[in-house]
Amino acid sequence: MTRWTPDPTFYPSPALAAAAPAEKLAYVAAFDRAGQRPDAIAVLDTDPDSGSYGRVVGWTELPDTGDELHHFGWNACSSALCPTAPHPHVERRYLIVPGLRSSRIHVLDTKPDPRRPELVKVIGAEELGRRAGYSRPHTVHCGPDGIYVSALGGADGQEGPGGIAVLDHTTFEVRGAWEADRGPQFLAYDFWWHYTQDVLVTSEWGTPSMIEDGIVGELLLGRRYGHAIHFWDLARRRHVQRVDLGDQYQMPLELRPAHDPTKSYGFVGVVISVEDLSASIWLWHRDGDAWAVTKVIDIPAEPADPADPAGAAQAVRGGAAAGHRHRPVR
Repeated sequence: MTRWTPDPTFYPSPALAAAAPAEKLAYVAAFDRAGQRPDAIAVLDTDPDSGSYGRVVGWTELPDTGDELHHFGWNACSSALCPTAPHPHVERRYLIVPGLRSSRIHVLDTKPDPRRPELVKVIGAEELGRRAGYSRPHTVHCGPDGIYVSALGGADGQEGPGGIAVLDHTTFEVRGAWEADRGPQFLAYDFWWHYTQDVLVTSEWGTPSMIEDGIVGELLLGRRYGHAIHFWDLARRRHVQRVDLGDQYQMPLELRPAHDPTKSYGFVGVVISVEDLSASIWLWHRDGDAWAVTKVIDIPAEPADPADPAGAAQAVRGGAAAGHRHRPVR
């Protein structure tokens, strides 16, 4: 009798995952900032014993131009669609690859030939907007009941609110918006969770017009970018608490929860303080029945070398203060 068994790359604990064999291939987004050539997924050999170690060994171009590939992820992983979830038979097989500028979401199958991912589905901007009300998909995580995709903008040209769309884990169709009650949340960026505690955490960046052509200096100095993180009831899909870091701390972006799923803390990186151009890392944690944040690391700004064109252009160096700079891979 055939039995469904969990994907062998799913691990019940971070310790077992860390002790597992290292990945032998890495998938990397490559895009042309000018939008003249199609973006692609490059496949890199990461096996030190291989004769092609460190080289590009595969290349899958997308069919259109102007996608601006950014973050992407697997359809399934240890933290969600796994033995403790409703669908233990799901394979970690498909790459879910959003185009930040085009609002298209691409599904690539790595199973037939891991070095040549095959494009098997494109979710158009119209479908994402019609079914979820979002545009500008950004970050992908395999969630407890499907594939979660954060988005920065609203549908039909609306600036927002941004939020999370959920895709079906089998058909990859857009099931709808995740939020049942978003409360005061409007800006979006990253999201993670304390999965065993039914807690989801989201961060803030900006709306499409605030980010698509680079950071807008007037908005940055006007403290208009995101400066808060949000806590949600994961099971009920409802907003619980907004925690403001202070509007001088612009763009709390990447979220990283504790590896131990029983712990109730995590870290968020802040791109820049408009008061001294420093970057910082903050700890979120429980404070009684509520959530709080504490700054734990300051990364001072350093003057750029006028003789260095790259340094002069970015004005500050070091840590998260450099912010998000979209660069083409050539």
